[in-house]
Amino acid sequence: MDLFEKLKKNRGPIGQHAKDSHGYFTFPKLEGEIGTRMNFRGKERLVWSLNNYLGLANHPEVRKADAEAAAKFGLATPMGARMLSGNSNYHEHLEAELTGFMKKEDTILLNYGYQGMVSAIDCLVDRHDVIVYDSESHACIIDGVRLHMGKRFVFPHNDIANCEKQLERATRIVEETGGSILVITEGVFGMSGDMGKLKDIAALKKKYQFRFFVDDAHGFGTMGKTGAGTGEEQGVQDEIDIYFGTFAKSMALIGGFISSREDVVEYLRYNMRSQIFAKSLPLPIVAGALKRLELLRSQPELKENLWKIVHALQDGLKKAGFNIGKTESPVTPVYMNGSIGEATNLIFDLRENYDIFCSMVVYPVVPKGVIILRLIPTAAHSLDDVKYTIDAFNKAYVKLKAGEYMSDRIAAF
Repeated sequence: MDLFEKLKKNRGPIGQHAKDSHGYFTFPKLEGEIGTRMNFRGKERLVWSLNNYLGLANHPEVRKADAEAAAKFGLATPMGARMLSGNSNYHEHLEAELTGFMKKEDTILLNYGYQGMVSAIDCLVDRHDVIVYDSESHACIIDGVRLHMGKRFVFPHNDIANCEKQLERATRIVEETGGSILVITEGVFGMSGDMGKLKDIAALKKKYQFRFFVDDAHGFGTMGKTGAGTGEEQGVQDEIDIYFGTFAKSMALIGGFISSREDVVEYLRYNMRSQIFAKSLPLPIVAGALKRLELLRSQPELKENLWKIVHALQDGLKKAGFNIGKTESPVTPVYMNGSIGEATNLIFDLRENYDIFCSMVVYPVVPKGVIILRLIPTAAHSLDDVKYTIDAFNKAYVKLKAGEYMSDRIAAF
C-alpha cells in the first residue's frame, strides 16, 4: 500500500476526530495576554488550562527581563550547538544556579523537555542494561524507553511490591549481561496529580543496585519547602540520582534541565545527541529562565498563593461531591462518567454558557465511559474564580446526570 493511502485510512485514535474537533476541542486558540482570562473565539473565558503555576508568564519583572534580553541579543544568539559555537556565560550561569537550587553537583540545560528526556534515556543505557519504569509515565519517558535495545520492565502505577518484582527480574538479567539497572518514574503524574512513591522506591536501594531517574516536570517549583520539587517534598532529594525538570510548567517558558553527579552530567554533555546536534537555547530564553528562577527562589509567596488556590479548589470540589481522585499536587482532575459525545457537549456548555475553558480527557487516553475535566490552578487565580467554577461544575453535572448532554440533545459547535 502507498504510504499516504495508508495514512488516509488510519488517521490515529485522536486524528480520526480531527474534522469534527479541530479549532475547538483540539488545537483551540487562546488569544490575548496570558492569564486567568483570555479570549476564545471572540469571547473572554476563565482559563484553567495553562501551565503557569506560579503566575510568572506575565509577572512584570519577567516581562521586563524577557524584553530587555530580546532587544539586547535577538533570538539568533548564540548561533550553533553548544558543543561547537553555541555556549555562553549565561548558559553556564543558569546551569550553576540550578545546580545550587537542586543541591546536586552539576546541571545540563535541555532545549526541550520532551526531547531531552527521550534523548537522556537513550544516552544513559545500552543493550546490556535494564529499565524499570512506572506504567503511567509520561509519553516522553515511554518514547525514550522504546529506543532502548535492552530489556525493559514496567510496573503498575505506584505499585512498589511489583516494582520490586521487576527489580528482581532485572537483577537476574544484569548479572548475566554485566549491565546496569535504571528505574524511572515521575515526581508528580501530570494526568492524575498524584506523586510518585519516590521514598519507597529509594528505599529499595538497600536491597538492589540501581540508579534512580525522576521526571519532576510538574513538581519543580510547586512541591517541597523551597520549590525544589517532589524529592524535597518527600525528603529523598539525595536519593534521586538523575533529576529532570522543565521550564514549561512553573517557569512558563520553554526548555529544561537535568541535575546529577558531575561525572554523569559531563557524560550527558558529550553524548546526548539531542543537545550535540541541535541549536543552543537562545539567550533571551536563558536570561528569562535566570529571572524566573530568581523569583522562584526569592518570592516564596508565589508558591504560597498557588497552594491557597489549590486547596480552595480541591477542597471545594470534594465538598461539592466531585471525585478528584488521589491528586497530591496542583494538578486537579475531575472524574465523571459519560460518553465522548457527552463529554464534548459538556465542554461546549462550559465554554459557551459559563465562559469556562478547561481541558477534556477522554478515550483512548482514559478508559471508555470516563471523562476527566483537567484543571490547572495557578497563583494568578482568585478565590472568586474558584467559587464561580465550582458553581458552574455543579450545574453542568446536574445536566450530565439528567442526560441533557446526550449526543442527540445538543447540536455540535
